[in-house]
Amino acid sequence: MKNAFLIVLILILGCQSKKTEIKHEVLTQKVDKYKNIVSGRYNVAFLIMDGTYNTELTAPFDIFQHTIFRENIKTMNVFTVANTDEPITTFEGMKITPDFNYTKDVLPKIDILVIPSAEHHLDTDLEDEAMIRFVQKVDKEATFMTSHCDGAFVLAKAGLLKGKVSTTFPSDIDKMRVSFPDLDIRKDVLFVHDDKYITSAGGAKSFEAALYLTEYLYGVDIAKSLAKGLIIDWDLEEIPHLVVK
Repeated sequence: MKNAFLIVLILILGCQSKKTEIKHEVLTQKVDKYKNIVSGRYNVAFLIMDGTYNTELTAPFDIFQHTIFRENIKTMNVFTVANTDEPITTFEGMKITPDFNYTKDVLPKIDILVIPSAEHHLDTDLEDEAMIRFVQKVDKEATFMTSHCDGAFVLAKAGLLKGKVSTTFPSDIDKMRVSFPDLDIRKDVLFVHDDKYITSAGGAKSFEAALYLTEYLYGVDIAKSLAKGLIIDWDLEEIPHLVVK
């Protein structure tokens, strides 16, 4: 009888220990999501989903991530957010595991939201109410809201471009004007900065829009330095753009 009691006790203690280990593992996983978030920096979140286009994601990501190699500026933490913990597949087939799941994680305060274009930003993505609510929520505290290519459709759907000037992928400008007839959407510019909203034509020109923001925040010397590191000739005056005063 005594031996049986000891066996039951050992089993109970073993189960409790296992539960503690599992709980510790879960907590560790949650903490690990913040391991690359350094205090005192701008927090820059990239909103990704299946069908995200590589260039509109990687171009600004490269520019902003490289700020950590510059001195005497407030550098940037860059991270991805999605509505899943599972890897997303870009339009070109890259698999990317999101850093945060905005449907359940406690996210760092987002200072700059980047919305790269995705395959269905002109149709089904705009029906994703949770995603639109997330963008609206971020907008309340963010310093800048930026989009590349058709990411502007997401900002428009969220109601954030009312009374603002914007742009998008050149061949989709007319469609955006039809979809959002009350908006002022410009052609013949590669990016527009109005208030805290920066919208760009996308593609390789996403580099220019991102470099513009670094020049706005840090000055021309830092922007030129970042451009040089990526073998980009940077001269803001040579880029067709619009800054609404």
